[in-house]
Amino acid sequence: MAAALPATSRAVATGAHASSSTPNLVVEWNQFLLGIQATPGSQPATVQPTYELAIMHAAIYDAIVSIDHSAAPYLTTIHGPGRASLAAAADTAAHDTLVELYPGLQPSIDQEYAGLVAHVPSGHHKAKGIRIGALVARQILAQRANDGSSAPLIPFQPGTNPGDYQLTPPIFAQPVFTHWRFVKPFALRHADQYQPPPPPALTSPKYAAAVNEVKTLGAAQGSTRTPDQTQIGLFWNPPIWATWNRIAQSAALERHSTLSQAARTFAALNLTFADSVIAFYDAKYTYRLWRPVTAIRTADTDGNPDTAADPNWTPLSATAADPAYPGAHGTISAAGATVLAAIYGNDVPFTVTSPALPGIERPFVSFSEAAEEASVSRIYNGNHTRTDQVAGEDLGHDIADFVLQHDLLARHALAH
Repeated sequence: MAAALPATSRAVATGAHASSSTPNLVVEWNQFLLGIQATPGSQPATVQPTYELAIMHAAIYDAIVSIDHSAAPYLTTIHGPGRASLAAAADTAAHDTLVELYPGLQPSIDQEYAGLVAHVPSGHHKAKGIRIGALVARQILAQRANDGSSAPLIPFQPGTNPGDYQLTPPIFAQPVFTHWRFVKPFALRHADQYQPPPPPALTSPKYAAAVNEVKTLGAAQGSTRTPDQTQIGLFWNPPIWATWNRIAQSAALERHSTLSQAARTFAALNLTFADSVIAFYDAKYTYRLWRPVTAIRTADTDGNPDTAADPNWTPLSATAADPAYPGAHGTISAAGATVLAAIYGNDVPFTVTSPALPGIERPFVSFSEAAEEASVSRIYNGNHTRTDQVAGEDLGHDIADFVLQHDLLARHALAH
């Protein structure tokens, strides 16, 4: 039986003057896929969610530009007739990729498709659009065959030296996505193209300052956080790429984006996210740096006179099950803000809500302001040090710039 999709997947970011018109169908498919991924048991445990987002939006984008020729395609070589239906092509490209990626959810995917494509007037243009969308989906999926995404997790053996990543309390779960660094990137030439430099030495003043900051700010009890910082630490806990996709939905609807414009936005954003995740897992499992909870509890082993062990220290939020460096929130948020600022300009007001704190809204005046808050939230919740987050921010900026300038579209082609 197909899983029911949560109604709460539909609106998490709202523009200051959000449009009340019918959502762009690219936004509809984005909302639908985020709903799938938020439904327990629907997302494959060994496949990173940014992967499916990238494939679906790449297919939507290529289906549209193969017809309207508004920009160069991302990957495919189909030249469709200009009078084919853009909507039918986009709907079919989304449907066909999702059925392949989530075969157990085909009834729900078919239902979403039937509802959307029914709005396209019947006739030759619709039939041509459907045919083009199907061809594009097949080409995109064929290009991703044997790309490493279906490989099993690689067994991980924690190190024994100070600084080595250790399984973290309270459940000491095995690390996730140990294989993801070997997935073929969507745009980058290779996963370590922008690999961050090594983290600071355990005996350095920089390391001590970073650990002591999170020790003070990120503790569950006895922290020096303000109430607002505590809210920030909890607010940004849900999957960060999903939050940035919802921010993009708000921006696209606020600007009344055309189908072509929305397709370019979400393809650029999600190709960037997919490669950012591949890249940060490459760096995480290259450096295998311990998490703050381990670093603080065993600080008497790090050889640094400016750190002190607290064997009972506990972070505000449970620690994610992977090495610390670089930080995922810093990477994804910098990448998302860079892409969206290139498209819409940075100074865009919007409000974000969070499934972690229902009823709480946090307003922002720019994409960069939201990215900075999302990044520092990992210090407030005790999961990362500032060095983790800064390394992630640099990585996200670099990958977003590369995708925008080299592989999907030049910046001028993304401008509205």
